[in-house]
Amino acid sequence: MTTQPTQLTQEEISNIDAYWRACNYLAAGMIYLRDNPLLREPLKIEHVKSRLLGHWGSSPGLSFTYIHLNRLINKYDLNAIFLAGPGHGAPGVLGPVYLEGAYSEIYPNKSEDEHGMRQFFKEFSFPGGIGSHCTPETPGSIHEGGELGYSVSHAFGAAYDNPDLIVAVVVGDGESETAPLATSWHSNKFLNPIRDGAVLPILHLNGYKINNPTILSRIPHEELENLFKGYGWTPYFVEGSDPDTMHQAMAVTMEQCVLEIRRIQQEARSSGQPVRPRWPMIVLRSPKGWTGPKEVDGKKVEGFWRAHQVPLGNVRDTPEHFKQLEDWLRSYKPEELFDRDGRLLPELKALAPKGARRMSANPHANGGLLRKALHMPDCREYAAVVTKPGTTTAENTRPLGKFLRDIMSLNMHNFRVFGPDENSSNKLGNVYEVSKKTWLADYLPEDADGGELSPDGRVMEMLSEHTLEGWLEGYLLTGRHGFFSTYEAFVHVIDSMFNQHAKWLAMSKEVAWRAPVSSLNLLITSTVWRQDHNGFTHQDPGFLDVVVNKSPAVTRIYLPPDVNCLLTIANHCLNSTNYINVIVCDKQKHLQFLDMDAAIKHCTKGIGIWGWASNDQGVEPDLVIASAGDIPTKEALAAVVLLRENFPELKIRFINVVDLYKLTPESEHPHGLSDKDFDSLFTLDKPILFNFHGYPWLIHRLAYRRNNHKNLHVRGYKEKGSINTPLELAIQNEIDRFSLVIDAINRVPALRVAGAHVKESMRDMQIECRNYAYEHGTDLPEVDNWVWPY
Repeated sequence: MTTQPTQLTQEEISNIDAYWRACNYLAAGMIYLRDNPLLREPLKIEHVKSRLLGHWGSSPGLSFTYIHLNRLINKYDLNAIFLAGPGHGAPGVLGPVYLEGAYSEIYPNKSEDEHGMRQFFKEFSFPGGIGSHCTPETPGSIHEGGELGYSVSHAFGAAYDNPDLIVAVVVGDGESETAPLATSWHSNKFLNPIRDGAVLPILHLNGYKINNPTILSRIPHEELENLFKGYGWTPYFVEGSDPDTMHQAMAVTMEQCVLEIRRIQQEARSSGQPVRPRWPMIVLRSPKGWTGPKEVDGKKVEGFWRAHQVPLGNVRDTPEHFKQLEDWLRSYKPEELFDRDGRLLPELKALAPKGARRMSANPHANGGLLRKALHMPDCREYAAVVTKPGTTTAENTRPLGKFLRDIMSLNMHNFRVFGPDENSSNKLGNVYEVSKKTWLADYLPEDADGGELSPDGRVMEMLSEHTLEGWLEGYLLTGRHGFFSTYEAFVHVIDSMFNQHAKWLAMSKEVAWRAPVSSLNLLITSTVWRQDHNGFTHQDPGFLDVVVNKSPAVTRIYLPPDVNCLLTIANHCLNSTNYINVIVCDKQKHLQFLDMDAAIKHCTKGIGIWGWASNDQGVEPDLVIASAGDIPTKEALAAVVLLRENFPELKIRFINVVDLYKLTPESEHPHGLSDKDFDSLFTLDKPILFNFHGYPWLIHRLAYRRNNHKNLHVRGYKEKGSINTPLELAIQNEIDRFSLVIDAINRVPALRVAGAHVKESMRDMQIECRNYAYEHGTDLPEVDNWVWPY
């Protein structure tokens, strides 16, 4: 590799500009044309789409960057992929992807000729066609664009543990105003130049969002440069609008950045010292809607927000606009770019990389092709000893930390653990025994005592759920494995990121050429029922309500009640592909219910009767009590004991739910129970008390079509409580044992009158428990330390 960038010859500039004109012609053609793709005849109204959709504004800058990266891939045999951050920027990426042949290889009807180009144009933003983002159908894409600021974090996730990969990511200046994007610039403190690849951000300043200026385009050059220096980058600027000048500047600048990346990596790898460098980045300032109409109806378009979407919106109704459209399209001179059959001229085709070096065909952008299954230890080896249900306690997540530790030890190049400064708090700290926290920023002497920091660490911690989620998604989408834990109250920070990834996976399942990637495994802990000390703001189990909105093809929700169920579920999830597995389990000490063999059977079924907690064997029950979640299960079992002690003849069936989707009909989710199985478990007409971890109406939402739904009564979190003891919080939300007993008496006809005295004693116990908590600051010991007595 040379050490200095070289200037382009005039011939090289001419060829690159011609290739760029072809890209821009395709981008405009996608938005406007359904026929006459090469303008071989005068443009007619019927050649134009009836409904004009798409976004032109950032497309020329995207293709400009793409083809300059192509030049360096050819020159230096780079292994590179391309992420387009700007929203709806697909035309600027689809153009070069089509020209380098990958699109036609995957979609033969979009062949590299006039017929294929016609189909290519027609299907863009057209019913039954492709979207205006870089969706999963786009070869080479792992990022849709317009995803509210995730491009840089996705890029870093792709670069981790990929030492030869360069991830070029174009960042929209509107996108840069989002919180996820702002925090993700700090990802450079977590990139190890020895073992990781490199990220080359290109901040595309085209000046405007939908109809407002962007902040970073309206601050002084010095302030902008200092901002990115403050983030730890070395910014290079390419600014202007004249194509020839810009091609020369971009070629030299991008080559300088690639050479700097290689120098940084070579120095670190030869010295063995993974110091934090100041990685290069590019600030590309070009007009919005570059090369498009400069004015429409006397109003500025190029270089203004009016270029954002469709610059000429009334071409079918306004003759002046129609004429302007034809002039614009012909300004790219397609007759000089494509041969008589509609193929790109050979001398231009030669500018694209070949084979898997094409960014549209790089296997890292179809990560399932590179994915290798994890080498997994046996989860049974980490089991809690349970000799009798409900009599011993353990921290649910600590054995999981040991399990993750050994998974990491066996998979030191393709598995990472992610968490926002909470892995120790979440009792997963055993992972540090094999790998510390990734850290390439400064160190202080006291860090040696408990800091657990190392540039070689594989535990990713940053107090930004956004950035962590983005890293993990990028890591998974490029063929690796990961595990993410976070507090339940703050998992909502990544609601939108979860939504987008779920949509990506759902669509990917419909794309035959996309190989399955590892599932996104998310542990939600520090849960609502153990946030009594942090108060009302930390009590929110509503992420599950967000999850069930997404496609049942990709979402799974598990609520393991104890250690052994958690280990079983985690083992299953880490071996799965193409799902988002949401696991809800608290980190504190809880009662243990199932030994490992029983846990495996229970979790395999996902729902089941706990015979040891039931007394209805061989008969129809008078009452069904069900639970989902650790604390709700304990309180429900305690209620069973109180009922059996007070009403020995009462027949109670106890059901525990681990897989929440078992409650849905099998027609609605692949895990759903058949109606016959549901009826067999929950009866056709007996009252059901369901003690649930989250908001009670979610259970009704899942089970509303079931036969016995009218008798289903759910108890869950109802937005009540603040600084309480755990039991008091449960009482306020009526998931406590006493409330459940009262409810059972009200629901079982034979108890409504006979149970009056018991109801009174239950209310007395609630008052006694509250008074004790207010006086002593803790729960009544005999209630708090309850164990299963039978």
